[in-house]
Amino acid sequence: MKILNDAGEEVPEGEICCKGPNVMKGYYNRPDLTAEVIDKNGYFHTGDIGRFEDGKYLKITDRKKEMFKTSGGKYVAPQVLENKFKESPFIEQVMVVGESQKFPGAIVVPAFAFLKDYCEKNGIPYASNAEAIKDERVRKIFEAEIAKFNVSFGNWEQVKKIELAPAEWTIDTGEMTPTMKLKRKVIAEKYKDLISKIYAN
Repeated sequence: MKILNDAGEEVPEGEICCKGPNVMKGYYNRPDLTAEVIDKNGYFHTGDIGRFEDGKYLKITDRKKEMFKTSGGKYVAPQVLENKFKESPFIEQVMVVGESQKFPGAIVVPAFAFLKDYCEKNGIPYASNAEAIKDERVRKIFEAEIAKFNVSFGNWEQVKKIELAPAEWTIDTGEMTPTMKLKRKVIAEKYKDLISKIYAN
C-alpha cells in the first residue's frame, strides 16, 4: 500500500493505492474502466485520501472527488478543514468552497442554540436565527472562530472569507444524505448567492 499524488509519486498525504493478490485484476470486459482505477504499475486507486500516522496507522482524511483545486493550482481537502472547524461550539455545520477560486471560503451554519444563549448573556438581540446572523457582532464571533482553527492549516488552504447560513442542513431539507454527509452540489446551488458574495471582491 502506498500514498501517491496525481503524478504517481509517493507523498506523506495523498490517494491511498494498493496492489496484491487480494486486489481485483480489473472490470470484466471493461478495459476502459480498469485503466481508470488501476495504473501502469498495478496499483489500485481507491479514491480515498489518507496518510500514515506513526509509520503504521493509516488514517483516511477525505475522498479524492471532494478535493478541489484553487486558481493557484493548490489542492484543498475540504473535509479535513470542516471537521476541524466543527470543534468550535459555535459551529454546527460548515462547507468549504473554492474550486478554481483564489482562496477557500466557507458557508457556516451556526449552532443556533449555543449562539442564542451566548447572545442573551452578552446583550446581543436575538429575534430569530436569520436576524441574528446579520448582526456584525455575531459575524465577528464566527470570523474569529475560523481564524483560530485556520492556524492548523497551510496558508493556501486557510478559509479567508465566510458567509453564515440561516438554517441547519438536514435530510428532510435535502442538504444531507441519509448517512449525514453533505450533499455538496445541492448546498452549492442552494447557497450560490452566498458563495458569490464570498468571491465578489
